[in-house]
Amino acid sequence: MSQEPAARQPLEPAAADAVRAYAARTRADADRFASALEDIAANGLPAVEECTPWEELREAHLARLAAQRPAVA
Repeated sequence: MSQEPAARQPLEPAAADAVRAYAARTRADADRFASALEDIAANGLPAVEECTPWEELREAHLARLAAQRPAVA
């Protein structure tokens, strides 16, 4: 009693392009993260003076998100 797997539903061309673009962005992000980890493994952690405090990174990210959001009247 073997059952055939359900057929996949093809995506619209625009949706397929969007998925491919998302995959490319995700792959690029993973490559940057892996590169940073490899650098730490090879050279150790950076000096504290060279690092940006996480609070500054958070505020910069929140500012970018706020800039992308349309203003509410």
